[in-house]
Amino acid sequence: MTRLNDAAFDQLFHNARSHPTYAGKAIDAATLEELSALAGLAPTAFNQQPLRVLYVTSEEGKAKLDEAIVPGNKPKVAAAPAIAIFCYDANFVETLPKVFPIADVRGYFADPAGAAAAGQLNALIQSGMFIAAARGLGLGMGPMIGFDPAKVKELFLADNGWQPLYFSTLGYVEAQPEYDRLPRLDFEEVAKVA
Repeated sequence: MTRLNDAAFDQLFHNARSHPTYAGKAIDAATLEELSALAGLAPTAFNQQPLRVLYVTSEEGKAKLDEAIVPGNKPKVAAAPAIAIFCYDANFVETLPKVFPIADVRGYFADPAGAAAAGQLNALIQSGMFIAAARGLGLGMGPMIGFDPAKVKELFLADNGWQPLYFSTLGYVEAQPEYDRLPRLDFEEVAKVA
């Protein structure tokens, strides 16, 4: 494995920002599939891959989603080409024989609370990979938590085990936001070396 060049680091990290606005260009289905496939490559415990993504791209879908969004986030959601709602699948244990065929590990998740915690944590790991993948594909994102997960479940996901965690606007970016990046904590504040 070799180090990426500076331009790649700039696109993925240094110049990447959360985006309040996007170009009007729609995101095609192939790109959404590629995003999900790349997020699926993230490391997860026993390869469980519990992340599920609900993509809301239609005007009808966004109007429906509006019921679950806090007022301050509604304009951003309405204007974005797509919304990605990141969920964990409470039934991820059912797919373990497919994704981890080398041993039957379903018994490790017999406790519902432990299974939920594992599903949430591993889905969040995958969603971090999703953000990097989106940036790598030339897309911007604006992650948010200002919504009613239970309402999203009721409106879109009542027929499955998907449990909403957070959501993000998603789209092609014309320019970086005009405001400066907010301060980041120093190494000494966020890390220790033992």
